[in-house]
Amino acid sequence: MIKVGIIGVGTVGSHVVKILRENEDIITARTGKKIVPVLGVVRDLNKPREVDLPLSDSVDAILENPEIDVVVELMGGVEEAYAIVTKALKHKKAVVTANKALLAYHRYELKDLAGETPIGYEASVAGGIPIIKALREGLSANHIEAIKGIMNGTCNFILTKMMNEKAEFADVLKEAQALGYAEADPSFDVGGFDAAHKLLILASIAYGIDVKPEEILIEGIEQINSEDIYFAKEFGYNIKLLTIAKKSGDQVELRVHPALVPMQQMIAKVDGVMNGISVIGDRVGETMYYGPGAGGSATASAVVSDLIDIARHTQNSPMLGFISSLEKSGLTLMCKDDIATQYYIRVSVIDKIGVLSKISEVLGKHSISISSFIQKQDSKKSECAVLLFSTHTCKEKDIQKALCDISDLEFVERKPTMIRIES
Repeated sequence: MIKVGIIGVGTVGSHVVKILRENEDIITARTGKKIVPVLGVVRDLNKPREVDLPLSDSVDAILENPEIDVVVELMGGVEEAYAIVTKALKHKKAVVTANKALLAYHRYELKDLAGETPIGYEASVAGGIPIIKALREGLSANHIEAIKGIMNGTCNFILTKMMNEKAEFADVLKEAQALGYAEADPSFDVGGFDAAHKLLILASIAYGIDVKPEEILIEGIEQINSEDIYFAKEFGYNIKLLTIAKKSGDQVELRVHPALVPMQQMIAKVDGVMNGISVIGDRVGETMYYGPGAGGSATASAVVSDLIDIARHTQNSPMLGFISSLEKSGLTLMCKDDIATQYYIRVSVIDKIGVLSKISEVLGKHSISISSFIQKQDSKKSECAVLLFSTHTCKEKDIQKALCDISDLEFVERKPTMIRIES
């Protein structure tokens, strides 16, 4: 019998208990052991909860209990959760967590501390999609060339609505909040930070690279408007918040941002609150993973899958899936300035002769050439026009310098908007 203590019995924790109770027969058949939740820890014992589990408000009731074999951490946060998981590992208790923020900052410390004590974290990335297992096990014979993912359902819901219904960001965000897809303070989701935490976890498994969120390029979807949607449709793109990891020589580029994605790509067809992840291996080619990226039941399913692996003793492999460096020389993070891709630019200008040639001159000064161009009348100011460009491939440092110079031009009404194109 495997006895489990759950720290944080909210939506996901309650579903974990429910799955372990209601699917006990199939879980026992798969493991040869019963996995039994014996105690839950919550902050407020007076809050009503529909869960069949004894509850305590003391973390030590689980950590100091020698009969509890596995600690399931579902409380969220970073430093307090890190202290609790550290203490559990020092007590030689296996750990299962869904805490992406914890892992984004402390995955390497936990790996070193755990040693041979199992840590499962399938639920930390893309909810019910078994992407951790795919990278650690199914694709373990491959050098991973690239990962592209849609890993935030809130942003994908908003962008899908904007693309399909020509709605504005603020209106769709309110709808997402009303439906429970977005928090009252949605900045962690729409700002790209949630997706960035998930990307760093996958990048560690794929490349063995230890990077913190502050070190990578992160941009959200707040600036996207109807003109951007218009341009995307005209040229056959969908707009998605992408998490991107790419290996280039002995460097890895890691970035999270909105991107124009050709509609024919599989990742561009992932709509609504669903998640999708494309992984390119040097032997297998592209594989695609699709499913619910959040929600109590889907996330709890991933938590229980880790519990099953622990019960089977198959969770004793290295936490991040490697024992020594994945590459002979080791991989380092590519500087943001050196990232190269195509770009889309939106500029609102006073509509007069010579504007386009002046902007073209600025782009040329920074070795940027225009690939396509559309001009629209500004719907808010009759004397203004909106210029929509796409560029050929250039470097991030060059596009950023060009945008600064364009912003300073006397006929530019407001700061230009840029979206990367991921072909």
